[in-house]
Amino acid sequence: MQINFRHFGLAIAAMLWVGGTVPAVAEDSAFLGSWMIDKAVVAPWANTVVKPDDAEMKSLLGKTITFKKESVVGPGVLACTGPTYKLTEGGADMLFQGALTQKPDGSEQDPAPSAAALGFHGSTIKTLQTGCENEIDYHFVDGDTVEFGLNDYVYSLKRQGN
Repeated sequence: MQINFRHFGLAIAAMLWVGGTVPAVAEDSAFLGSWMIDKAVVAPWANTVVKPDDAEMKSLLGKTITFKKESVVGPGVLACTGPTYKLTEGGADMLFQGALTQKPDGSEQDPAPSAAALGFHGSTIKTLQTGCENEIDYHFVDGDTVEFGLNDYVYSLKRQGN
């Protein structure tokens, strides 16, 4: 049997186009661009007896994080070179590396109420893992709002005009 590679290549291209591979690639990189740290709240897992130090939190408010293909540009520990971006989906139990599943005293709790209080809705939430040394995950509240946890605060990022 002889294979006509010209037709084979066209068939593969058509399957990829119809199957949505091109839009998926665009969707996967939709997080690229600039995001401003809009607000911060004390994290639900933080010790309720001792308020977390707010100096770092205050220094981050109003700052910008820019996700680029080759780096994450941002203040201090948020910066990273050579990220290996990965988008995943999971439930409230996966947010903030599972921190919502425990009360500040270490006992277990249903993470859904805490997730809802932070603005997350639905049974699956998209998370951006950067693969950076800082191991910070970015959780999508919606297409224009992302949250991350750092030192007993949850920070909210708002997409900037790109």
